[in-house]
Amino acid sequence: MDQRRFGTAQNLPLGRGFIMSPAQEALLAEVAASDVKSIRVVFVDQHGITRGKTIMASALKSALKSGVSMTSTLLLKDTSHRTVFPVWEADAGFGAGVMTGASDFLMMPDAGTYKTLPWAPDTGWILSDIVHTDGSDIAFSTRAILQNALARLAKHGVQFVTGLEVEFHVLAMEDPALAHADADWPHSPPHTRLISHGHQYLTESRIDTMAPVMEQIRDNALMLGLPIRTMESEFGPSQFEVTFEPCVGIGSADNMILFRNMVKQSCARMGLHATFMCRPKFKNAMGSGWHLHQSLIDTAGNNLFMPNTGQSLSPIGEQWIAGLLKHAKESCLLSTPTINGYKRYQPHSLAPDRIQWGFDHRGAMLRVLARAGDPASRVENRIGEPAANPYLYLASQVLAGLDGIENRLSAPAPVENLYASDALLLPTSFIEAVHAFENSTFYQQSLGTDFVRYLSHIKHAEWQRFLGVVSDWEQREYFTAF
Repeated sequence: MDQRRFGTAQNLPLGRGFIMSPAQEALLAEVAASDVKSIRVVFVDQHGITRGKTIMASALKSALKSGVSMTSTLLLKDTSHRTVFPVWEADAGFGAGVMTGASDFLMMPDAGTYKTLPWAPDTGWILSDIVHTDGSDIAFSTRAILQNALARLAKHGVQFVTGLEVEFHVLAMEDPALAHADADWPHSPPHTRLISHGHQYLTESRIDTMAPVMEQIRDNALMLGLPIRTMESEFGPSQFEVTFEPCVGIGSADNMILFRNMVKQSCARMGLHATFMCRPKFKNAMGSGWHLHQSLIDTAGNNLFMPNTGQSLSPIGEQWIAGLLKHAKESCLLSTPTINGYKRYQPHSLAPDRIQWGFDHRGAMLRVLARAGDPASRVENRIGEPAANPYLYLASQVLAGLDGIENRLSAPAPVENLYASDALLLPTSFIEAVHAFENSTFYQQSLGTDFVRYLSHIKHAEWQRFLGVVSDWEQREYFTAF
């Protein structure tokens, strides 16, 4: 194991010889001239969950210069917030003394991500990159993983363009489940009810019923500068969809993090419960997807997926599609990282169940929207769930597509009868996806064996907890039958 990747190299202490950048100077001036009293300094963990601390506005300069300390166990937890590595031993699994003893790491705020939160009075928010206390890189930083993937793509003279299409549910809160008996680990879920019936897809009357929530989301998004394009009533009960304007580079991932937080936190203040869980447990709930529209542009801004006259695909577009298809199964853990998410891969459900592509077909894993002369030509990957870590989801697309370009892969023929084809099935369970990822030579090479082992270890811990719980299905099936 290369110990330097986990921060054992001794860099200069942070803060020595520090020179404030123009962006940081501008941020300090902006905050000083505002009514902001405190700032939430956050980073995105391995699951795509934001964690952080609240500092006083007067402490911002120190945070920019020297970082904000955080406990390293935050990087070693599963989705129940349990630490799943032996941090009290001499070697937690990353080399002696590395990330042991609940030691610290640092959040280094990114001045370009600063926002003031419309729903939290006098409160700022800033996203951070994370480093070890000696200033060295942390191999488990998912934001850095995407930054590195984009840098690899940039060496080819191209940039990644993405547009988000995100589905989620908003429900009325009836009981927040805050009784002492609800303090389980994880805690009891809240009791909720619908705010609208489903199965009236895109009807104006249903949109009007949901309008108070949509208007709150719209107003907050505008104040945050989030590039929302449309707001829709989705097919299922209490289900919403929001789409975003295209964004270059890391912006879409940063936007998704801020958007999810905004929706959940602002809805909670309205007495609502918003969830990006793929398929909540209530009658006729529809699975929520996260469809990622993607294309490449050159340095002049030309869309490289736009075919020429007489072509159905551009050559680079075909190579990109071929790479996404080749690595689809092993990428599922990055686009669909929860046990619940695999309940969405069902035939005849507007969700994919096989590794294939088609022209403008919503049953395909890859829905290709490309025409000669159309600068909006793109590929829509319909594989993701809205709970995914945005940095890992986007990185999986960049790395897989780039492999198609670098190796000049050819895409198979498009499929028309997608739910009856002989294409390979997507993973039918979470553990199948975990095994595909951990045994992936491609990801061991592109993300490193240490990261693959790290994420697989966390996901195995989640799976073992799942196996230890008796489900409602088992109780109904066997309790009286035997």
